Amino acid sequence: MAYQFERIDHIQLAAPAGSEEEARTFFNGILGLTEIEKPENLKKRGGVWFQLGNYQIHIGIEEPFSPAKKAHPAFQVREIEALKTHLTDKEYPFVVDDNLPGANRIYVQDPFGNRMEMLEWI
Repeated sequence: MAYQFERIDHIQLAAPAGSEEEARTFFNGILGLTEIEKPENLKKRGGVWFQLGNYQIHIGIEEPFSPAKKAHPAFQVREIEALKTHLTDKEYPFVVDDNLPGANRIYVQDPFGNRMEMLEWI
């Protein structure tokens, strides 16, 4: 083939209109991701973007909105027990799942009901 896939550039999650501050509170305030500025010509669409290492998470506005309950991004975490403690301290719920051999993992829903997997390989 003359082409090849190199990497995932970004992940987009949907959110309802007017939810940018909730997204900031969760993705920056709770998870600690850095907000990055959207290109000027895309700002009118709403939403907010965050940086995660070499990747970006785009929170895009979708109307009508319906959260992703099954489809989800999975984030590899170092020191997932510390993340669990942090989420507990912030009173942010998560579900422990021990069904994947060799992984310590949890599921978290963003404020809009989108499912996200967090895991650490052990």
